[in-house]
Amino acid sequence: MELFSIPSRIQIIIERLEELYTLRIFEDSDPFRVLIRTILSQRTRDENTDAASALLFKKFSTPEAIAYAPVDELEILIKKSGFYRVKARRIKEVSRIIHEEYDNVVPDDLKELLSLPGVGRKTANCVLVYGFHEDAIPVDVHVHRISNRIGLVNTKTPDETEAELRKVIPKKYWLPLNDLFVQFGQSICRPIGPKHEICPITELCDHYNKMENP
Repeated sequence: MELFSIPSRIQIIIERLEELYTLRIFEDSDPFRVLIRTILSQRTRDENTDAASALLFKKFSTPEAIAYAPVDELEILIKKSGFYRVKARRIKEVSRIIHEEYDNVVPDDLKELLSLPGVGRKTANCVLVYGFHEDAIPVDVHVHRISNRIGLVNTKTPDETEAELRKVIPKKYWLPLNDLFVQFGQSICRPIGPKHEICPITELCDHYNKMENP
């Protein structure tokens, strides 16, 4: 199927995934929480991020509070997220900058977000999508893997994947893409042992079609 046939390939993929999953984009859209949570999510599992974030925000919920919190206390609260010593210092510094330089308001500009310590394109785009509901494409391991597996792109790195997806995917689908692909990647299109038998988009997937027609 052509990528931009009518209805387009990506349109069908998005529509079918929306039938399977509830969009979580609007569940907790506080930009500061999204920023800190995404920093904590680096190199760990979602359940660890959830646990660490819950403990952290129960005790310290504002940029000012985290900025002035003792770093050893932050380490204890976020320990489940892994690499907690590095992350504690990172969220403390980011919070200080947000508090002192941005008057406790997280910027909604990609360039300014990327200027924050430890914030790369995935984190910055997550803040734009989940915190401000702006059109962006956060590319994590799921989006990178699935986009290549399906055949939407042929790239080596997440940054390359983002650049190519921005070229081929209509902008109206950018906002839900990360949310849907993450849920799809966790439940069906897994790294090892993808569940082809229940996948709703097998006929649109290059990987599956190559297996069926080697």
